[in-house]
Order: sequence, then C-alpha cells, then structure tokens
Amino acid sequence: MIARSLVYNPAILVMDEPLGALDAYTRMVLQKELTYIFSVTKKTTLFVTHDIDEAIIVGTKIVVMSKRPGKIKRIFKCDIPYPRDPFKVKDTDEFKRLRDLVWQALKTEAE
Repeated sequence: MIARSLVYNPAILVMDEPLGALDAYTRMVLQKELTYIFSVTKKTTLFVTHDIDEAIIVGTKIVVMSKRPGKIKRIFKCDIPYPRDPFKVKDTDEFKRLRDLVWQALKTEAE
C-alpha cells in the first residue's frame, strides 16, 4: 500500500498505524525503510502511531494529543539525522531524552 500511494506522488502522504499489525523485527525493518524513503522523497507525511519509539524513529515532529476532545497538547522536534536505523538509534542519548519527554507529556495527559 505504501508503494501504491507513492506512485501517485501525493502532496501529503497520510499513514494511519501502517506498521501496527507487524511483528517486532519486520516493524523495525520497515521503520528503517520508511525513514530512507522519507529522506529521499522529502514527502510531507502524517504518520499516526501509538508507539512512542516508532514516533521518534520515523518522525521529525512528534505531536502529543490531549484526550477528548483531541487537541494538540505539545509538539516535540526530533533532530536525529535521517535515515534512522531503529536497531541503533534507540541506544542514543537523544533518543532516550526525547522518549522521556514524550512519555511525561502522555503520562500527565492520562492521569
């Protein structure tokens, strides 16, 4: 489906949990491929996920939404260079710092 979408060269690519049903290894392989595709095509992409690690691996901006009604609560910028290797990036200090910040924003929203 991703390849089919890219063939049409849309102005914006919308992806709603495209990797959610995959096993962990395949998911990480495709995260790496997506970051490569995004770095080459420079395509504006709205990537919806409930996985903080995935949001950091794939995204350049991470938007935390409030609970009902859903509004933007906070936006985090992710400056980790593209393409990102999910097998390596999780060990970096920047990844860990950003994951903690996003987690805290989500935790305060859930409480």
